[in-house]
Amino acid sequence: MAEKLPIEFVFDPEFARDPYGVYAALREKGPVHAIDFPPGTDAFLVIDYEHGRPALNDPRLSKEFKHAPAVFRQFVTDAGRNNPVLAHNMLSSDPPDHTRLRRLVSKAFTPRRTESLRPRIQEIADGLVDAMAPTGRADLIGDFAFPLPIVVICELLGVPAEDRDAFREWSATLIDPAMDEEQLRRRAEVNAAIRDYFGRLIAERRAEPRDDMISALVSARDDRELLSEQELMATLTLLLIAGHETTVNLIGNGVLALLTHPDQLALLRERPELIPSAVEEFLRYEGPVERATLRFATEDLQIAGVHIPEGSVVHISLGAADRDPEAFAHPDTLDVTRADNHHVAFGHGIHFCLGAPLARLEGRIAFETLLRRLPGLALDCPPAEAAWRRSGSLIRGLEALPVTF
Repeated sequence: MAEKLPIEFVFDPEFARDPYGVYAALREKGPVHAIDFPPGTDAFLVIDYEHGRPALNDPRLSKEFKHAPAVFRQFVTDAGRNNPVLAHNMLSSDPPDHTRLRRLVSKAFTPRRTESLRPRIQEIADGLVDAMAPTGRADLIGDFAFPLPIVVICELLGVPAEDRDAFREWSATLIDPAMDEEQLRRRAEVNAAIRDYFGRLIAERRAEPRDDMISALVSARDDRELLSEQELMATLTLLLIAGHETTVNLIGNGVLALLTHPDQLALLRERPELIPSAVEEFLRYEGPVERATLRFATEDLQIAGVHIPEGSVVHISLGAADRDPEAFAHPDTLDVTRADNHHVAFGHGIHFCLGAPLARLEGRIAFETLLRRLPGLALDCPPAEAAWRRSGSLIRGLEALPVTF
């Protein structure tokens, strides 16, 4: 095994800007690499598709914190583990708890409910473009990519959309690592705010149910068993964050990809029927989630011939797997006509993103609306100056995207 990749690998701003060249160089040396993150643990990074995809569904790789090494548990505690999105939710559980939680949440997150949102999503998208159009320029993230999915998930859950700025701040605080005292203090404040906010809404829905997802989750039953209070809190927090973060980045990253590939932009304008395949290509080419949430080895195992000791932390790079030349022809080429696009942007197996149908629907409506209503859409900055979010997070997306039209 070569020397461990340093912790700077995760937090380097240049890596956040363009990780794919780094992954290509690493892939020449092998598909699995030791990494010093978290510091002091046995930790490994999987960067190819052949081994990364099955690892996402390997029962020997647990999502439960109890299987993490002691040094990792201390590291996360020091970094503010008292966090409702990290406990008692689908992303941090294994069967049978995961099976029960997912089944209960699925009762409130049905395909029929998702599809019924189509007219409202279109209405929201048109309203955002109406507000942008007279100015001739916009920050596509702040003016369109963020408000579209946050309004949708707010309405779906049954929370006031006017609180969306608070939700955005909460989301950013919870998904980014807390590495200093100020960040730890802010994370504690956010946790308290979320507990108060959702605690109040849960109590209100128990007293007076409405036609929204909070009410549905409060009453969701499986063999006469309800979600516990902690599970409800964690699930609502997870849905709020995951319900918009993925789509914000799908839209923002996809628009940047299109505007830096004028041939693909022209093709999509000429053939809007390609938008569904284009959305899948944006998910593959510049996916909204760079690394999957962590897994912990419950026994000694091997991945690509590399020994993974019991208790190891395993990172799986979705972004690297989706640019693997062994899995995709010309992986560094944006091709909106790409067929059989078997990317792993939404994960794989039992933890496949429950909200993927909603994200896809929002993405298709967003791109169709932008291309139809904003002729001449163009970047208003050099591509290299597009502001990517700070590294260290699992999320890969833009802080801002200035455009003209």
